[in-house]
Amino acid sequence: MHVFYDHIELATESPLQVIDITARVRERVAAQGLYDGMLTLLSRHTTARVNLNEREAQLQRDMVTFLKRLVPKDGDYLHNLAPVDDRHNAHSHLLGLFVNASETIPVRGGELMLGEWQSVFFIELDGPRPNRQVLLQYLGTTGEGGN
Repeated sequence: MHVFYDHIELATESPLQVIDITARVRERVAAQGLYDGMLTLLSRHTTARVNLNEREAQLQRDMVTFLKRLVPKDGDYLHNLAPVDDRHNAHSHLLGLFVNASETIPVRGGELMLGEWQSVFFIELDGPRPNRQVLLQYLGTTGEGGN
């Protein structure tokens, strides 16, 4: 059994953005040679998350609309009175309460065990941001022999 780490870096362009990172995750799993085990993805940010959901353009737009309605940016939030990094982003932190910071996906035969309609998304809640990162932790065996 092996444990190893990797990461995916990305930049975001919008205040709220849903980015499909499934292909990048699959590439990283293949590059690391994980054959059987578990992959855990973790957003290293309090205002960005990871999520498994359906990849469909209209649904992704619905996700953004839903998040905007759920916690409006112009709410009366105490955090905005003393922002840590000069960003009035209390709404982004509050949205984080409703979206996963991490996801764990089984891997079998070198393939992600996602459902037919599932994709892996990075959810930006406080963009645009030039440097975002998703940590990947692999736990399992490498190669077909189960090394």
